[in-house]
Amino acid sequence: MRLLIFYFAFCFIFSSTAQDTFQPLDVYDLEFVTDPQIAPDGKTIVYARSFNDVMTDSRLSNLWTIQADGSAHRPLTSGNESHHSPRWSPDGSKILYVSDGSGKPQIHMMWLDNGKSSSITNLTTAPSNISWSPDGEWLLFNMRVEKQAEKGIYKAKKPEGATWAPAPKYIDRLVYRSDGSGLQDESYSQLFLMPAEGGTPRQITTGDYNHSAAVWAPDGKTIYYSSNQRTDREMNPFDTEVYVMDIASLQAKALTSRYGPDHAAAVSPDGRTIAYLGYDDQKLGHQEERLYLMNVDGSDSRCVSMDIDLSFYHLTWREDSKGLYFQYDQEGNTKIGYISTSGEMKNLAHNLGGSSIGRPYDGGDYDVHDGLIAFTQSTPVQPAELAVVSRSFTKPKTLTAVNKDLLAHKALGQVEEIWYESDYDGQRIQGWIMTPPDFDPEKKYPLMLEIHGGPFANYGDRFSAELQLFASQGYVVLYTNPRGSTSYGEDFANLIHHNYPGNDYDDLMSGVDAVIEKGYIDTDRLFITGGSGGGVLTSWSIGKTDRFAAAVVAKPVINWYSWALTADIPGVVDYWFPMKPWEDPEHYMKRSPISLVGQVNTPTMLLTGEQDYRTPMSESEQYYQALKMRQIPASLVRIQEAGHGIAAKPSNLLAKVGYITGWFKEHGHKKDAKP
Repeated sequence: MRLLIFYFAFCFIFSSTAQDTFQPLDVYDLEFVTDPQIAPDGKTIVYARSFNDVMTDSRLSNLWTIQADGSAHRPLTSGNESHHSPRWSPDGSKILYVSDGSGKPQIHMMWLDNGKSSSITNLTTAPSNISWSPDGEWLLFNMRVEKQAEKGIYKAKKPEGATWAPAPKYIDRLVYRSDGSGLQDESYSQLFLMPAEGGTPRQITTGDYNHSAAVWAPDGKTIYYSSNQRTDREMNPFDTEVYVMDIASLQAKALTSRYGPDHAAAVSPDGRTIAYLGYDDQKLGHQEERLYLMNVDGSDSRCVSMDIDLSFYHLTWREDSKGLYFQYDQEGNTKIGYISTSGEMKNLAHNLGGSSIGRPYDGGDYDVHDGLIAFTQSTPVQPAELAVVSRSFTKPKTLTAVNKDLLAHKALGQVEEIWYESDYDGQRIQGWIMTPPDFDPEKKYPLMLEIHGGPFANYGDRFSAELQLFASQGYVVLYTNPRGSTSYGEDFANLIHHNYPGNDYDDLMSGVDAVIEKGYIDTDRLFITGGSGGGVLTSWSIGKTDRFAAAVVAKPVINWYSWALTADIPGVVDYWFPMKPWEDPEHYMKRSPISLVGQVNTPTMLLTGEQDYRTPMSESEQYYQALKMRQIPASLVRIQEAGHGIAAKPSNLLAKVGYITGWFKEHGHKKDAKP
């Protein structure tokens, strides 16, 4: 009955709003640019133009091309299918891409002289990380391969025609299920080689371990990749090494050996130097990804970013081998930088945004060719568009306007950056305030505090469909990066090391106070919500204060002891806690929101995906049942066929927003609040 009530509330709430504001079904009309790739001649850019299909409730994409000056914008593919991951051939005459038009993802080739396209594979599992050899003769890619050896498996011969129960699942691994898909067959990501004209792929790596995306040496005779091949890798899941393989002999060897991740290898154009990312693992909650250089034989490894308090990712060498382009996050903004081999760094572009349109997380894609950088650009009022910068013009040029048809006549929530001091220790905290369309500072508005997950992640000044929908319902939305967030340096992130949740709560409440001081907030209508790590902090906060009229706790961890033994990422326990759960149960309980449930008086909704194995449904069930036993107004929403990424399907994004605003509407004013 409760679900039915909220369904009608959802429909009523959204149908009653003005039609010039952002509406739920507008999510299906949003488009966003991903994965731009510059042609070898530097004149043309191909990209994937993604959209949400209202009939299949899925994310699809087509390929488009545009000239670097913004002209000749046209589609390469069409239809309600998924065409993605475009890659130019070295001579620029062909484009590889992946398409699921035949029912399973296959590698397709498009010949640009005649526009013809054809599948060149007949694969049984999805390919990924496809790359051309430097001479254009070979393709290298990853596919998952099931482990063949069987042990400990009982088999009985079933009589012909008999109907038996499904066979039991035999499990002997630490990680045996994956968020969103449940129990997993034991399989590993292997590397495959195939002629560029098609044919049968040849598996070139073996072993019961995963292999990352590989990169080619300029001579086309050698590849580099990363892998964790420790015998105890389940207990040390992040200790990867960079490997080199000779293509002719398929002989491979590790080039690195220190404890910690070594990965994301990139070979300099002159073939002399390997760049890679990693750090000396100190079992901290967060460590910055440092940039290292070494000779191609693994000698003379040195860190060139030790004095730069940033995490590097997505490395691309400059053509002259004198430095690298890279992506990084700084103060809630995703940027592109350049660093010389001697460690001198400069910023080249900012406001990168990706395909995470639900909430304003970091992300984005870029490609570079001879000083021209193509990247996906996003702001709070603009989903990812294609933009370029170059040596000749340092101010970015936005080339596309794929949402002009939808957003040109929509009044969106506007965003203001805010910095404030935490009441706990004066730490400076960054946040953003989204105000409703037609905002009037002389009026009073309800405030919604929306908390990001992670906890080692960051929100920023990027587009968010969820927050825009909240604003369209008249909420002022506050979203911040409390201590523990990334993009402010390693020390700031580790202020919550072995203390999460903790004083990040104080950072959040100080942010609420800072917005209230602006004078336009109705303090009887304060609301709080967040997902994953944000669900942890939401449930923790309402155990600490009664200032909120209502709360929605999405996909939370409620009991760290049970979570550590049921989640699909057991490897992080050694980083987030000083001991295993049974070695220090008091520490786990002290940091668990369930320990504060006896103090909760706030009407609370729990909202979690049925197939969530990152923060399993049992976590939400514990909290819900405890609240009901205490006779606190509570409800539990179980999102069907959804994992931890509740909003992966557009309809679930709408349902999530609808249930949150419906709950807040039902419990619209704080009642009998305690100090």
